[in-house]
Amino acid sequence: MDTINLTIDNKSIVVKNGTTILEAASGIGVHVPTLCHMKLHDLNIENKPGGCRVCVVEVEGRRNLAPACCTEVAEGMVVNTHSIRAINARRTVMELILSDHPADCLICAKSGNCELQDMAHQLGIREIHYQGEQSHYREDTSPAIIREVDKCIMCRRCEMMCNEVQTVGVLSAINRGFNSVVSPAFEMNLDHSVCTYCGQCVAVCPTGALTEVDETGNVIRALSDPSKTVIVQTAPAVRAALGEEFGMEAGTLVTGKLVASLKQLGFDYVFDTDFAADLTIMEEGTELLNRLSKHLSGDKDVKLPILTSCCPAWVKFFEHQFPEMKDIPSTARSPQQMFGSIAKTYFADKLGINREDLVVVSIMPCVAKKYECGREEFKTNDNPDVDYALTTRELAALIKISNIDFRTLPNETFDNPLGESTGAAVIFGTTGGVIEAAVRTAYEIHTKKELPRIDFAELRGMEGIRKATIDFDGFPLKIGIAHGLGNARKLLEDIQAGKSEFHAIEIMSCPGGCIGGGGQPYHHGNAEVLKKRQMAIYQEDKNKVIRKSHENPYIIELYEEFLGEPMSEKAHHLLHTEYFDRTE
Repeated sequence: MDTINLTIDNKSIVVKNGTTILEAASGIGVHVPTLCHMKLHDLNIENKPGGCRVCVVEVEGRRNLAPACCTEVAEGMVVNTHSIRAINARRTVMELILSDHPADCLICAKSGNCELQDMAHQLGIREIHYQGEQSHYREDTSPAIIREVDKCIMCRRCEMMCNEVQTVGVLSAINRGFNSVVSPAFEMNLDHSVCTYCGQCVAVCPTGALTEVDETGNVIRALSDPSKTVIVQTAPAVRAALGEEFGMEAGTLVTGKLVASLKQLGFDYVFDTDFAADLTIMEEGTELLNRLSKHLSGDKDVKLPILTSCCPAWVKFFEHQFPEMKDIPSTARSPQQMFGSIAKTYFADKLGINREDLVVVSIMPCVAKKYECGREEFKTNDNPDVDYALTTRELAALIKISNIDFRTLPNETFDNPLGESTGAAVIFGTTGGVIEAAVRTAYEIHTKKELPRIDFAELRGMEGIRKATIDFDGFPLKIGIAHGLGNARKLLEDIQAGKSEFHAIEIMSCPGGCIGGGGQPYHHGNAEVLKKRQMAIYQEDKNKVIRKSHENPYIIELYEEFLGEPMSEKAHHLLHTEYFDRTE
């Protein structure tokens, strides 16, 4: 039968066959607590191992309690979700989990954002009746992510993200019984594994077992040092999500308040990573046109499709998983690193200071940006182009501890010259945005004609893999787009097999692109939150007076004063990079 009749908490309902008790209860507004369960609606992926047993409910005629997240409904089923028996079982389960969990909530990075903490409060746990041996594991600190495995509750959400969504395959359950834990194989360190530092495991972890490396203290020390000039850049996706940390509706644009808060924190200059995104388009767009020109002239050695290179997690992914293809992506650095390079050369010269006395801080939606800062190719005499990267969450915490009333801040504007940007730059924050920005500029440079339209709806959306053909004045430019590393893998495998039809492919490692980055406010798999952030990004684009990267007056000035032209020798030295085979 296609539908099932059942009763939940004395309410008669009809649901589709195959529906779980949890889904059925949620459909009528009945909240059943869960820990291990998580459904990523935008990806149609669900984590329901039934391991935590917090969601148990009583089913009439069934001897044992049923885990609601993985028990399908049956015809005539009668369910009591909050019977005394179910409540008692949940409290017992929670006490057992807490009996093997560190009690350091006061200093835990997830305190206040911990689902285990919330669940204990929800169930009214005030004491733990079970005492015994506690498991202890060493802490694993990588360049971007900290694993405090003592806090792992074996929900296996991180495993789902790493294996099913991202297909990286770093995390899995190891050992057995009391010693079981989620870890890389052989309990190796993350920085010895193929981890990309995308941070999606951090985004879904319900406890403090997985957190980002906190650079807040380093930034505070830099701001307190009178011998340092401290500047900050902020990524496009941050302005579409930061407000959530202060109780604002998802998708609320807070660009002006973001700038005001950074100025109140004491940064000497507040700049926009969007400036560097415009710069990226000039370099990456020129590289695309150069490759297309060679392709059209019959050069069979030209590497197509060209792949975008803005995402450090994606870069690390192909360096580990597809090293034989490392000459296909664009050599253009990410906007973060382009900004750092220009800041510590062009801008430092304008200020008349040494690069060592200029501290560059970036505010990013991404955990992998921390790792990217430390890559050796982005250092000069061991001095990094970007010194510290804070996630959106870290910035929110810094604003809060500084007693800044974010919601009442006035709207302020970015400083110049590295603060001016276009609408093309801001859409870098969402899937499809980088390639749309590139198309806006590459079309006009290639055809010497003005775009007949500026919005490319065919490049937008939330499907994991998308494709479109853009008419470049008679030449059909075939474009592919993927977000989520699992989807990226599919496109790369097509290239390997010689089946790819595309001239250019945009790849972002996180679902939704940077708006769903591992350092953004926790959205718990809610696709609607990501869609609202995406709408905010496109609204910011529409609000811009200039919407094409090559029309940014400060970008034009930068090339005239300093770089020469896109892909010049100087531009290549400062704005491009190389990739490495990490299987060796």
